[in-house]
Amino acid sequence: MLAWFARRIVQSLIVVVAMTIIVFLAVNVIGDPAAILISPDANQIERERIIAQLGLDQPLWRQYFSFLAGALQGNFGNSFVYGMPALQVILERMPATIELAIGTMIVSLLFGVPLGLYTGLHPESLPAKIAMSGSIIGFSVPVFWLGLILILIFSVQFGWFPAGGRGETGQLFGIEWSFMTGNGLRHLALPVMTLAIFKISLVMRMVRAGVRDVLPQEYVKFARAKGLKRPRILYVHVLKNIMIPVVTIIGLEFGSLIAFSVVTESIFAWPGMGKLIIDSINMLDRPMIVAYLIIIVFLFVAINLIVDILYTLLDPRVRLSSF
Repeated sequence: MLAWFARRIVQSLIVVVAMTIIVFLAVNVIGDPAAILISPDANQIERERIIAQLGLDQPLWRQYFSFLAGALQGNFGNSFVYGMPALQVILERMPATIELAIGTMIVSLLFGVPLGLYTGLHPESLPAKIAMSGSIIGFSVPVFWLGLILILIFSVQFGWFPAGGRGETGQLFGIEWSFMTGNGLRHLALPVMTLAIFKISLVMRMVRAGVRDVLPQEYVKFARAKGLKRPRILYVHVLKNIMIPVVTIIGLEFGSLIAFSVVTESIFAWPGMGKLIIDSINMLDRPMIVAYLIIIVFLFVAINLIVDILYTLLDPRVRLSSF
């Protein structure tokens, strides 16, 4: 266990270091932030002073090692635009994105798993066929179009939910969260619904495929032959054995929600990390872009590690020594 965990930590560190090099080089070859941040009316002396202040006058390799030394201490540099530590700005926006991702995954599991079980157990029934047809629509509809339609129906037409913003927040562990207030939950509803449509379709199809694959297995037939009740067969022998691929998808999709909810956050004016990174790219705010991408790398590495550990809890046949 400890040897496996240490090996995974070393592999993760190698991945993170490699990604810092790729991200830093990729960001620094795109555009010239000085051309955006410095006024065209500035004279040459003022221009050189600002460039030196931002550290853009240093060779690229020196800029990278300065960045790496600071990153090891939790300092990703100051944002060119905000004039604050980039990590601080990102952490201020992170709770909004995290609660959006968690809310989406909760809704996806609450609807996707039962629908997947039903369509897998009763594939020829009319409700199952309707659900499968609906999942095709869920896969096909563009997120930006779906978000606008939901705003048009539920905000403009019926006035049930706000069209944008985060609404009122409440504190939990010293952090502001929308789900702590009724007004915040109403603001959270439409963005979560927009993101959850695709995720529900994905989870439902994964669970359905797993059910159809597991039902003919010998251990399920043996459980029936022993006279076990249908709910026990379903929840102990079927559901537990199909959850490994579902957990993998949930982990990856949770990471993608945090990293790539840019369109939804922009449509609903949700003050999360996605909207922040778009604004930073438009302004060529290099410290902010690099810090954001490195945080996302850490996130995906951590999620993969957690998923690997969950495998052993879901299936005793999986041993950590086999990784």
